[in-house]
Formats: sequence, C-alpha cells, structure tokens
Amino acid sequence: MGTGPQGGQGSDGGSGDVLAARYLDAAIDLLRRVRDEESAGITAAGELIADAVAADGRLFAFGAGHSSLAAQDVVYRAGGLALMNLLSVPGVVGVDVMPATLGSALERVDGLAGAVLDSSPVRPGDVLVIISLSGRNALPVEMAMNARALGLKVIGVTSVAYATETKSRHVSKTFLKDHCDVVLDSKIAVGDAEIALDSVDAPFGPASTMVASALMQAMVATAAAALAERGIQPPLLRSANVDGGHDWNGRVFSEYGDRIFYRH
Repeated sequence: MGTGPQGGQGSDGGSGDVLAARYLDAAIDLLRRVRDEESAGITAAGELIADAVAADGRLFAFGAGHSSLAAQDVVYRAGGLALMNLLSVPGVVGVDVMPATLGSALERVDGLAGAVLDSSPVRPGDVLVIISLSGRNALPVEMAMNARALGLKVIGVTSVAYATETKSRHVSKTFLKDHCDVVLDSKIAVGDAEIALDSVDAPFGPASTMVASALMQAMVATAAAALAERGIQPPLLRSANVDGGHDWNGRVFSEYGDRIFYRH
C-alpha cells in the first residue's frame, strides 16, 4: 500500500476513480485547514488591501513559475478588484518562456527584484502580494525586502513548512515569510505532491496552485466586504459575457484608470 503526504492510503491496483477521490479528498482537507487556521490572516490581508484602495493606493500581485498562476487569477478578473495589477518579471511568469527551466534559474538571481521594482509604478502605501510556494529563492525574498523598504505593505502566500524543512537560497538565509506584514500559510507539504504509490517512482498530485488561488480569492472577497463596511463601493469587475458587463467595466476603468496598469 502507498501512503501520500496527507496520510491517505492507496493501492497500486486501485481504479482511477478511487485515486481521483483520494486527490480530491486531500485537496478538500487542505482547503479546510486554510479556512480554519488562516482566517485571521485572510482578514488581516483583506483589511490591508481595503486600506490601500481607500487611500488611493495601488494593488500588485507577483508570483514566479506556477505561483504566477495564482497571481494572474486575481488580475482583470470577473468578480475581482479592478485595481489588482500583475507585477511581471520577464522570463519567470510561466511556462510560456523557452526553455521553461529559465524561470527557475531566474528565481535564484540576486538583484533582479530590485531592478523590477525600481522600474515599476509602485509607490509607498501600495500593497504587493507575493506568492511563492517555498519562499526560499532570492527573487521572492528580495521582492519582499525591497518592497517594504520602498514603503509598500507586503502579503506573502507561501508554505511555512519549507522554512523549517529546507534551507534558504538567499544570502540572508531568510525566507519570504520573514519579510511580510501578513503571511498566509498554504499548508502544502514540502515537494507539493499529495499522492504516493509503491508502483510509481515519484509522488504526484500537486495542490499548491489551487490552495494559493483560494487564498487569493478569499482575501480579495474579504477586502471587498471591508470596503463596503466603510461605505466605499469596491471597484469590482463584471463578466463581459453577461448583459451590461462591458459597459460596467468601462465605467470602472474610466474612474480608476490611474491605478490600473494592465490596460496601458
């Protein structure tokens, strides 16, 4: 019998639907854990975002490799805040760069984060959400350090387990979690694989993207509610595929255009 990181049992002779159920059960368990254990952090992150919106600040999200997927999921998103911008680092956004392994190499380059921030539209009082599963590479660590030095509030979405079970790759020997105003722990085990079978040489079934995206959407939803409680209508986008959605979004873009950079 094989045992996955979440403790589920599996048999090499099991059917595909049983294995799928094991994976989905593991994913549900992770979502329940972040719901129960990270609620205070989600609330704090949402309040930081609401503070920035209310004070005419800007919102940015950054992630490298597959962590970028969770960042992209809150940018120009139906039901999301129109002010959330992707802080893009060429070569590390995803697998669209060739070779795809270049992104992993760039994550370890010292000084890259500073150059990106210096050429970006960030300013003091803005919020930057940094997603990094391990939080151990130079790029996310320096991104957080430099952002805070510039006066930004930093929210980190990461797996705290990596900080206790691996070594930092940054010269400071610190992790992303050490340089954030709010840290949201994704609870992902080191290796990011929820299933193991004796007949398969490597564990499989990653869940980090799903959990990180859920955390991102939860904090955005919290921010929208926090703004409404202050009497401020949150600048939300509607789906362009529903009647009136295109016109609605046009009005939002017109009102908040000076804080939206993905349309320039």
